[in-house]
Amino acid sequence: MAERQTMSIEVLEKQYEVLKAQLGAILRHAHLTPLEEQAARELKKKKLDAKDRIVALRRSMSMSS
Repeated sequence: MAERQTMSIEVLEKQYEVLKAQLGAILRHAHLTPLEEQAARELKKKKLDAKDRIVALRRSMSMSS
């Protein structure tokens, strides 16, 4: 089970980094269009969700050790 959780954490961390890069690319623009603002909001939510899931998995792994 711990191996599966480790794998999930790795996948989530990669997903988090991709989302972070995508958000950074949008936020580099001096001015955002309404679509870019919406995309940025969605990416922020997804990024936060991924981070929360990573933290929850790490916490459950440390409690089961």
